[in-house]
Amino acid sequence: MKLYTRTGDSGDTSVKGGRVRKDDSRVEAYGTVDELNSFVGQAAAIAVRDGLSELAAELTEIQQELFDCGSDLAFADPSGRDLKLTDASATRLESWIDSHTAASPEIKRFILPGGSEVSALLHVCRTVCRRAERRIVTLAAEVPVHPPVNTYMNRLSDYFFAAARFANVKLGIPDTEYIRSADVFRTKSND
Repeated sequence: MKLYTRTGDSGDTSVKGGRVRKDDSRVEAYGTVDELNSFVGQAAAIAVRDGLSELAAELTEIQQELFDCGSDLAFADPSGRDLKLTDASATRLESWIDSHTAASPEIKRFILPGGSEVSALLHVCRTVCRRAERRIVTLAAEVPVHPPVNTYMNRLSDYFFAAARFANVKLGIPDTEYIRSADVFRTKSND
């Protein structure tokens, strides 16, 4: 099997149910999800190297779900299709977020992305995830998008923030506060 097809040489590509330009909103959306998936794979590899096997397992599951998101976004017309992502995936992310947040020190101010290598990369994942979410919102303004994809991507960026802090805790590296930040996070006692 050859990896190249030459069918996209003129600037268009296949989606499920048709062909579109390579700069189409749909291609931008699932292409950014694919970019995110690559960064998540890198973060998982570093987590394994650093002995954070539980975190690596979560990231691998997220990679599977990002492929589900991309698949669901690739339909020219998603209505009536057997789509892959479900609300259960976002619910599971919420439980991971709660667990990682409970294991991390409370914060009041913004923190700088960084600390350990894996934490810094999880912050890259967070920002690429936010970009993917913006691309999906743009797409959803044009055509129907499977609703669990929107919800999942919104939760996923929160997961990356919580996971980045958790990784630093597990590796014994403190977060660095943004020194000009106001108090922006409510403490548990203020909930």
